[in-house]
Amino acid sequence: MILTKNATRDEVIQQVLTEAVRTSEPQLISLVEKIDPIDPFLFYAEGTTIADHRTFWKSAEGDVVIAGVGSVTRLRASKGDRFTELENQWKSLMEEAVVYDQYDQKGTGPVALGGFSFDPKKKRTELWKNFPDHQMTVPSYLLTKNGSEHYFTINALVFPDDHKEQLKFQWDQDRERLLSATSHDFIPPEIIAKEEIDPEEWKQSVKKATEDILNGKLDKVVLARELQLVFDEKIDPAQVLQHLEDSQSNSYLFAIESDGDYFVGATPERLVKVENRELTSACLAGTVPRGATDEEDRLLGESLLNDEKNLEEHGYVVQMIRDAVEACSEEVDIPEHPVLYPLKNLQHLYTPVHAKLNEEHTLLDVVSRLHPTPALGGLPSADAVDYIRGKEQLDRGWYAGPVGWFDSRQNGEFAVAIRSALLRKDRASLFSGCGVVKDSIPEDEYEETAVKLMPMLSVLGGAPWTTLKQ
Repeated sequence: MILTKNATRDEVIQQVLTEAVRTSEPQLISLVEKIDPIDPFLFYAEGTTIADHRTFWKSAEGDVVIAGVGSVTRLRASKGDRFTELENQWKSLMEEAVVYDQYDQKGTGPVALGGFSFDPKKKRTELWKNFPDHQMTVPSYLLTKNGSEHYFTINALVFPDDHKEQLKFQWDQDRERLLSATSHDFIPPEIIAKEEIDPEEWKQSVKKATEDILNGKLDKVVLARELQLVFDEKIDPAQVLQHLEDSQSNSYLFAIESDGDYFVGATPERLVKVENRELTSACLAGTVPRGATDEEDRLLGESLLNDEKNLEEHGYVVQMIRDAVEACSEEVDIPEHPVLYPLKNLQHLYTPVHAKLNEEHTLLDVVSRLHPTPALGGLPSADAVDYIRGKEQLDRGWYAGPVGWFDSRQNGEFAVAIRSALLRKDRASLFSGCGVVKDSIPEDEYEETAVKLMPMLSVLGGAPWTTLKQ
């Protein structure tokens, strides 16, 4: 990667054009500027006037928001280890990129956003036909919010027959449109049909799983199910994101488009974050609802902290993440006991993880070691995934897979795509799962999945909708 700070913007563009002519190959250019604050949700919404392909990410802490419009390139592995192959593609792309950047901020310049399916070996159904097994997109236009500072990035492939003034005109025209949006009108759709997919069969699958666990086939398995909604109008993902922002604090927000469908969610579960080689992960397993009163809330939290089944399930996740992080890091710090992690509708058992990533490893190395965690797959991991592949009715697609971003400086973050929905024009599929162990009771597990469906269900049909305004 060629990082340019001293030259002017025009000089950098001319340099890239000259190289494109010399090599007869397109050249990746990235231009970063600091801008006045703008609402990322309006930026994302306005993106439809320029390109259908849009991506969105917001950290649980709210300190990093990244919204992408358009697509310069999409990284997809064709064979072998999908994480390793994508890493190699990214390195190759960055070797020739020319970046004009005077700020050196995470999440700016060339950034890839996207995700991975839960299980690449699972037979794909019609539900997820528009989503490939994995996809990381480098957006054409990128808004990045770091704390209180905002940055705008133009990423483009410059071809030998391009003209500098024409490129500048198009970029400036799109920039003005994206950064000047002040509102996004929206007519909220209404739910006209709702269907749980084979709930009784799902309960029977839980019962069968407990029998298989008692017979020693595996220790734990996570089984998921689907709820389908039909609306009277096409669903607007920008409005869904805004509503998730309003209602789901302490959650990661994401939206990934693929061939007209959108995978959207507000997940509490971080997989891994790397910033300046400082690694942060989290163990999140064990769930109860929030209470209607402070006292009820406290009692529910205390019961969770002392519940043997949930503590056992949480312990599985802690040990797996410890093993994965220690394999590629040093100075690993994991507390002995979990604490409560409260959300609006739910509270979870939570154990933070901190470490220093070794120089020879990357963010995607860690993602490949952590996915799937016992909280979304089971134990032993390979046996549980095989069991899910053969027994689970649902085609999970990207549900429970890693979603996130990384930049050219080896910074990035991935979360686990739960509390999510697949939006297909006027239809939405919501997903929820629970960990099944030897003493699981099917009706109790069904009720737990119903609780976990509530965050997305309330956003799509249970609370007032608003108009986005700056």
